[in-house]
Amino acid sequence: MRIRHILIFAAALAVLAATPAQAATTPRKGVSTITFGGASQDIKDVGASWYYNWSSGTGSIAKPAGSEFVPMIWGAANVNAKDLAQAKQQGKVLLGFNEPDLAGQAQMPVSKALDLWPQLQGTGLRLGAPAVAGDGDQAGGWLDQFMSGAASRGYRVDFIPLHWYGSDFSSKATGQLQSYLQAVYNRYHKPIWLTEYALINFSTGKEVCPSQQQQVDFVKASTAMLEHLSFLERYAWFTLSTDGHCSGLYTGTTPNATGQAYRAVG
Repeated sequence: MRIRHILIFAAALAVLAATPAQAATTPRKGVSTITFGGASQDIKDVGASWYYNWSSGTGSIAKPAGSEFVPMIWGAANVNAKDLAQAKQQGKVLLGFNEPDLAGQAQMPVSKALDLWPQLQGTGLRLGAPAVAGDGDQAGGWLDQFMSGAASRGYRVDFIPLHWYGSDFSSKATGQLQSYLQAVYNRYHKPIWLTEYALINFSTGKEVCPSQQQQVDFVKASTAMLEHLSFLERYAWFTLSTDGHCSGLYTGTTPNATGQAYRAVG
């Protein structure tokens, strides 16, 4: 009888050892992702409470249990009945235009974005401002013009999504990110979502990335800061897959060192 109990106990330990540890999570932690094989599994594995894919619908990514999908109206061409209805059906919060201040993204004049805005507002979803590529804290910048125009027209903007990429790979990066977020909040006094961020230097026209250890250190320091920033509601690492981006967290369904560090956040 004693031997049988020992064998059963040993078998139970073996099952536990073979089961991956549950990823840490927090309501703020999210991730951006393209569509790729294993995306759904990785969203769950990394412990993302929410995710988005730069689209109004989930597409072929099966929504993991416990993760909220947040739709986006990417650009002017997506302001149509189909995309707006899909966003309303699949989400509770809507992200506005993606980097309308940048060529190659949803580039558009502020006046056009304002003219289109009532259609996004008409979904009734909680609505985030267009996410500018940079200079969100600058007087007279794209975001500043949009926010002033929206206020003058009586339009609704519930929160401000921001993108930030650090080209300083030193320990100063987290402080630089915090200063930018604080400056934007001080200007508009609206909740902030950090919807794209990582250490990447784009100044040469291509991605220049830090060492894996520098990225890991930044994940740990930045998330510790973001989790305690009172006006910041959510953040999302750029991006889930290593396909095309050196800051990616997973190759297929295997996390790299950065992915393991982000997985542990919670």
